[in-house]
Amino acid sequence: MNRLLTCVFLLIASSSIAQVLPSFGNSRTGTAGMQFLKIYPDARGNALAGSYIAQADDAMAMFWNPAGITQVGKERMHVQFDQTRYFAGFNLSSIGAIYRPGQTSYWGVYSYVLTSPEMDETTEFQPEGTGRTFRSQSTLTGFTYARILTNSFSFGVNAKFGREAYSDVSVNNVMFDLGIRYNVGVKNARFAVTLSNFGINVEPNGEVTRLRHTGDEVVSGFERISVPAIFRIGAAFDPISKENHVLTISTQLNHPTDNNETFAFGAEYVLRKVLVLRTGYEFGADVGGFPPLGMGVKLRRKFGELRIDYGFSHKQRLGQIHRVGIQFSML
Repeated sequence: MNRLLTCVFLLIASSSIAQVLPSFGNSRTGTAGMQFLKIYPDARGNALAGSYIAQADDAMAMFWNPAGITQVGKERMHVQFDQTRYFAGFNLSSIGAIYRPGQTSYWGVYSYVLTSPEMDETTEFQPEGTGRTFRSQSTLTGFTYARILTNSFSFGVNAKFGREAYSDVSVNNVMFDLGIRYNVGVKNARFAVTLSNFGINVEPNGEVTRLRHTGDEVVSGFERISVPAIFRIGAAFDPISKENHVLTISTQLNHPTDNNETFAFGAEYVLRKVLVLRTGYEFGADVGGFPPLGMGVKLRRKFGELRIDYGFSHKQRLGQIHRVGIQFSML
């Protein structure tokens, strides 16, 4: 275990130093495709400003940190639904399910779909529209396996398939995620490391008709694009942990391959194990806005636990995002 932890810390050092220091303008914005993989699918993670990999303990942990599904609880089955009303009429729907066959192993499956409203096709020669319309749809389906190795250490892996389609052009890719979670043991402190969206460069499929001075031109060859891999380091602890009052503080460093680093923190307060209040802030984001806010309700039932969450955020020049989630656990 000591050797494993040493390797993890060496990986953190080698992956983070390059941008923990100033990048001197070496921005990588716009160098990867499949940007929908960055959108938070759940209300809880959004309300904490994405500072969630060390705290994730529900079905949507498969998106944040696959090792987090080992913390879902004693119930054998967990199912979660989330719905996001995104910018410009886009909608994101997600579903995840976790099954615990034994005491230390966990299996999960999740999927989400981002759909656009119908949009007018425009070109440089017809900026008012060509008379044609199109839609975009992005989907992701993943399978997760996680295991508790010791009382303090757990790991998880995802294998997932993503598809991004615009009109008659689509991109398909297979990716992998890796996550670990370590319980420090003081103030319920936990530490997490994840590598998300690890995949190869792929070439889009399909054809595009482009209007030129000499007439229509059909384009079928495209440059290969990469996926937005993200390396994250996070920690969380409970400065207040009493019977009816629990306060959790989390911090997280995000190191994407196609943008500059961001740093986020979140705070979650649980009152009487029923009412939950959340907020957070992300430093270094491309688009600023108000700190996200969220709340949730936990209800114990005969079949297990029912949880309802809501998350709200507002971005300058873009508008508001509303997220609603529901999760239930079955004994």
